[in-house]
Amino acid sequence: MTKTDTPDSFPEPMIDRVQALEKEKQASQEELELLRLQYEELKSRLLESTMINNNNLKEIQRLQQENAHLRRTPLFIASVIEIGDGGMVILRQHGNNQEVLTKPSEEILQKLTLGTRVAVNNSLAIVKILEKPADVRARVMEVIEAPNVDYADVGGLDKEIQEVVETVELPLTQPELFASVGIEPPKGVLLYGPPGTGKTLLAKAVANKANATFIRMSGSELVHKFIGEGAQLVRDLFQMARDKAPSIIFIDELDAVGSRRTHDGTTGSAEVNRTMMQLLSELDGFTDRGNVRIMAATNRIDMLDPAILRPGRFDRIIEVPVPDEKGRDAIFKIHTRKMTMDADVDMAEIVKETEGASGADIKSIVTEAGMFAIRRRSRSVSKDDFEKAIEKVLHKEEPAEAPRSNLYA
Repeated sequence: MTKTDTPDSFPEPMIDRVQALEKEKQASQEELELLRLQYEELKSRLLESTMINNNNLKEIQRLQQENAHLRRTPLFIASVIEIGDGGMVILRQHGNNQEVLTKPSEEILQKLTLGTRVAVNNSLAIVKILEKPADVRARVMEVIEAPNVDYADVGGLDKEIQEVVETVELPLTQPELFASVGIEPPKGVLLYGPPGTGKTLLAKAVANKANATFIRMSGSELVHKFIGEGAQLVRDLFQMARDKAPSIIFIDELDAVGSRRTHDGTTGSAEVNRTMMQLLSELDGFTDRGNVRIMAATNRIDMLDPAILRPGRFDRIIEVPVPDEKGRDAIFKIHTRKMTMDADVDMAEIVKETEGASGADIKSIVTEAGMFAIRRRSRSVSKDDFEKAIEKVLHKEEPAEAPRSNLYA
């Protein structure tokens, strides 16, 4: 073929061969691209399978650990009550108060002191020392590091607030005032009065103003059926307060643990008396309380043991009564300050209609009035809403006694 030859001058078989090769090349390229896509897909699936496999391995490991944990023999909690000669230690188990004698290792023995909480196994051998000295049962307490209640949220108790400020807040915030005069600050404050009058709210407001930790506990939670548990919980309560000082301990329902002592011969009565004796010991301050103030509340001051009420334990006894007309007006203003009301709502008239209502009752009335407005799909509370709320909260009828035939239906 010369330089002047054209494709048309090639033999036809050669041209067919070239075209066939071009088609084969095209097919090979398409097949190669398909294989590349399949490779990428398989690679992606392999990566996904590897991740799933790794997750499955982690889940298997977690389940194995959980299974091992569930099969592990539980430990029991005990306290050291005596360390004897020869490395022998007497322990008292929590719950059943059973006393046992055991001999710990030399390493553990050197770290033990009276009252140390330890974990023991089924053989009652000490396995480890628990770090926290305060009993875990103290977690039933309500602990608020910084209560968000202010004196402005407590209505109708101006006189009571002033007394609490003098006896609780000032000793925490300005102790130098008492030192300059040469007197000891009051040790405790007892608030008494009907339910719902703001005793707990007042204690929280003082804790907020004094920038103190608020530790609340019900007196009924201090009463336990096992010997020594109530007294131990009282010690835990005051120890936690010392650890979180400055702090305010607020014991609600004090009459549950501080009622007049009885001696009817029952274990329960003896345990309540034992708990109260521990409480009196803490109030007397045999152990320095530091920046810890004590407040308590009761609805039945007449039931309290005279030993609780004597000076030196609760130096200030303050009545928190049902609010008068001026107090009710102040409480209504607190709870309705964010409420949208119709023009016909006369708060002065509502205040007069709620004579005898406590602060908690007034809060419920405002809430119920708002609920009646919501029920009407209204954004504003009307006079009629307040009337219905007062009727519901203050004049509610006692539920009729169910027929005896329905008691076990």
